[in-house]
Amino acid sequence: MSEALDWNKNIIKEFRENEGKVGGPFEGGSLLLLTTTGAKSGEPRTSPLAYAEEDGKYVVAASYAGADKNPAWYHNILANPKVTVEVGTEKFEATATVVLEDRAERDRLYAKMVSLMPGFADYEKKTDRVIPIVTISR
Repeated sequence: MSEALDWNKNIIKEFRENEGKVGGPFEGGSLLLLTTTGAKSGEPRTSPLAYAEEDGKYVVAASYAGADKNPAWYHNILANPKVTVEVGTEKFEATATVVLEDRAERDRLYAKMVSLMPGFADYEKKTDRVIPIVTISR
């Protein structure tokens, strides 16, 4: 677990030091920082996430790299959908909404993520769970 936390810490540091740009596997991709409130701790938790854009909203997938459980940030937004987002040099408050009711819409948005970042197709194949899609709006 600490290896994943160290990985995220390094990406977050690089993102903030380079006006939202990072290298490595995310180089050239769309990356944002999502800060949620810990569902149990109440503490701020920041996660770097790949995103797509749709009608002025940011779209993220709770893929957890295809793990059989949802990432902690997903549980945090279920408990408190008010979040902080950093994109490039901009930082703002927003609301996260899980796309639950409309499976066709969820599938369409997930396909959009796959078209921008093909690795998301692999994540879907690695797990039996339906990977949640979350939209983030100001």
